[in-house]
Amino acid sequence: MPLRHRNVIRGVPFEKVNRGVEGAPANDRRRIHMRARIATAVVASFIALGSSSAFAAGTSTTTELTPAEVKTQLAKAEGLIRTESYDDAIDVLNDIVDTNPREADAYNLLGFSYRKSKDYDRAERNYKRALRLNPDHKGALEYSGELYLETDRKELAEQQLAKLEKLCPSGCEELDDLKRAFASGGQTSKATW
Repeated sequence: MPLRHRNVIRGVPFEKVNRGVEGAPANDRRRIHMRARIATAVVASFIALGSSSAFAAGTSTTTELTPAEVKTQLAKAEGLIRTESYDDAIDVLNDIVDTNPREADAYNLLGFSYRKSKDYDRAERNYKRALRLNPDHKGALEYSGELYLETDRKELAEQQLAKLEKLCPSGCEELDDLKRAFASGGQTSKATW
């Protein structure tokens, strides 16, 4: 008998699956056929993608930026923010955090750009990310305090002010800016850093 390839599902030759097992309900046969199709699709995707690509599916293929590249990109984003090109700054900053997800400064500036674009939810999310990475990030404390003032959450802004007062007992620019925002009733000026 010549060798021939037989598909096997759970130890049952495919030819038997097609005919079904004597007395087996039609639903079982359909389920077996569906499993065979799924198994074939999975194998085909591994072959099409190549085994290394298939195992890497869902992982980032981008490489992390060097500290010098991050610094350059942050400077570029700051320049865009100064010219009030917030959408362009957001693009640059998202590129940074996609490759360097532990970059608190990028999340801080991303929050600032979203806040100036009036997207307060995303702004707050990014300030919180910056503060999760660096709880003493003065810029994120200041800007999130300004966000809380702009969104009528004065008690949260006061908490950020208190944290800055502890971090800057002899004063600092971020503390002064947040105090000015309190004095002006929550109105903030253009980017200053």
